[in-house]
Amino acid sequence: MNGLPLNIDIQQILLHLLNFTILFAGLYFILYKPVRKFMDSREEYFKKLDDEAKGLVEESEKAKAEFENRLKAADSEINAKKEAAGKETFAERERIITAANEEAATILKKARDKAQSEHDRIINDAQKEIAQIVNEATEKIVLRSDLDTYDEFLNASKKVEDDE
Repeated sequence: MNGLPLNIDIQQILLHLLNFTILFAGLYFILYKPVRKFMDSREEYFKKLDDEAKGLVEESEKAKAEFENRLKAADSEINAKKEAAGKETFAERERIITAANEEAATILKKARDKAQSEHDRIINDAQKEIAQIVNEATEKIVLRSDLDTYDEFLNASKKVEDDE
């Protein structure tokens, strides 16, 4: 033995150190490099996924902005069409009201004309009836007068005959 305290054998320590170094080197070449390579590839893969996600986010934000612009344009177009339809409806309403007023005026004119013609007919009929009644009354008066005059004439003639 070498004379080291506690029965420590330096050769054994060196052999263990050599074993550890060989084991470490073997594990380094067998495990560390492939694991490191695998880890690097995973890191690249996730960076690539992150970059793609960022690109998709930017693309979706652009699409969202474009969609919002289209939506605003559609809203303004809808408002313009509503306004045009409102104007068209108002114009149509005014046209219908004007046509209805004209038709009402025509109907009133026809009704007034018909009423006037009916009035004129009634007045003419009344005048005819009045004329007929006057004629009849005149005839009666004349006939009565004639009868009275005739009776007077006869009476006067009788008197004359009696006086003679």
